Amino acid sequence: MKAIISTAQGAQSADVPPPQPGSHEILVRVKAASLNRADLAGLAAKDGKVIGMEWAGEVVEAGPQAGPWKAGDRVMCTGAGAYAEYAVTDGGRACRIPDSTLPFEEASVLTLALQAMHDAIVTHGQLRRGQDVLIHGASSGVGLMGLQIARLLGARRVIGTSTHPQRRARLAEFGADLALDPGEADWHERVREATGGKGVDVVVDQVTGAQFAQTMQTAATGGRIVNLGRLGGAGGSFDFQLHALRRLSYVGVTFRSRSIEEIRTLNARMLADLGEAIAARQLRLPIDSRFPLSDAAAALARMSSNAHFGKIVLTV
Repeated sequence: MKAIISTAQGAQSADVPPPQPGSHEILVRVKAASLNRADLAGLAAKDGKVIGMEWAGEVVEAGPQAGPWKAGDRVMCTGAGAYAEYAVTDGGRACRIPDSTLPFEEASVLTLALQAMHDAIVTHGQLRRGQDVLIHGASSGVGLMGLQIARLLGARRVIGTSTHPQRRARLAEFGADLALDPGEADWHERVREATGGKGVDVVVDQVTGAQFAQTMQTAATGGRIVNLGRLGGAGGSFDFQLHALRRLSYVGVTFRSRSIEEIRTLNARMLADLGEAIAARQLRLPIDSRFPLSDAAAALARMSSNAHFGKIVLTV
């Protein structure tokens, strides 16, 4: 099969053997694959492996313990080896495409953002109806999904940040009541003003880094801060006194250290809460651009340049 692999010369098209599904896995004929920033780490590895972690397509074969999947089912997936004509994933990690008219390209951009943000906002952020939410770094695909999930689940105030003015201007389209520039010195004070001086109950932080002391200031007493990304760097100052005085909960999350059983549970919880909204197309992400699989290097370059709004998709 054709696939895009990571080499010393960058992303290269190659002929590789198709993957074989294990007993708990499904083999999927990939119709579209979505780019994610984690793919840049796969590219940098230069290890000859197939790049990519999110795709949509049709089931070709299902292992005997993969669950209720059969050949021809339309599916959207997360896993490994997405930039290829065929990919495999655990059956419990995949999501059925609920609408037969939803294009594969649009389906390919949803799953990772749905899984990551439901886990951050609901499981770890413990959002309850009427509470306030901040999505820090909201103009990414995952961030845009977070705004929508918070709004759908009854948040009172939904606040998003972005340093890019054009992207910031569009956050309201995806559910933000207020869009702030975290490059401004008083952005964290504006969060507290918008919540009547209380602060937000849930912070999903995709930035962290040197700015984290300000991010902590946005949280209400008893607030929950979920570290979902580190776009601003992996280090920063931590105000232990504020942490104690406001009785803040701070939790880090990632897919990298989770077992397949944990990811199955995460996916099942997401579908239970959001399945109807997914079927009704209430949760969406904009597609920035489309590239054929053979032009994956150009697609990755666009993502690396941070010139996009929404998701970049490879068509297969």
